[in-house]
Amino acid sequence: MTRATTRRAEAGGEDQAAVPRRLLSHATKLFAKKGFDRTSVQEIVEAAGVTKGAMYHYFGSKDDLLYEIYARVLRAQTEQLEKVASSEAPLRERLRSAASDVVVSTIDNLDDNTIFMQSMHQLSVEKQKAVRAERRKYHERFRTLIEEGQESGEFRADKPADVIVDFFFGSVHHLGSWYRRGGALSARQIGDHFADLLLAALRPE
Repeated sequence: MTRATTRRAEAGGEDQAAVPRRLLSHATKLFAKKGFDRTSVQEIVEAAGVTKGAMYHYFGSKDDLLYEIYARVLRAQTEQLEKVASSEAPLRERLRSAASDVVVSTIDNLDDNTIFMQSMHQLSVEKQKAVRAERRKYHERFRTLIEEGQESGEFRADKPADVIVDFFFGSVHHLGSWYRRGGALSARQIGDHFADLLLAALRPE
């Protein structure tokens, strides 16, 4: 039996990509229920219906699962930001879309983000550095949109772009403390409100 065949057999005949998705899904639920440190690898593989061998094919450790819970969200956000930021749309539209999109994607992955933020300190130092570096790249790309507007005079320039970015993302990261699904506003409506508030704050005096 080939290695690929073995993986398909362990995955119950599913597409191979379904195995890591299922592992991440069940790991997220268990981390939320029991905490990262109190969840064992055995519990994760039993919940996902795979063997430890199948898990270790995709993830070298429980740390890797926690890292990937957040990293996959950040990758998707980075791809979307780059798509919006590099488009030919007017600057205000690009920044508005970028700001609204990150709120929507954060809400769509709220459990993943909340669990990771609560447990990030339990990752290895190397993985913590890797996450911070990737998140910093995202913030820097977002900041370039603000700086572009400040240089052209479209946005106020009396406030440092770094401070504006930190202020905005502080609000985004705080979503997990108050947002509840099924509320009066959809994720997109909240995202649009956040974006409008950011643009209003950037309007030249």
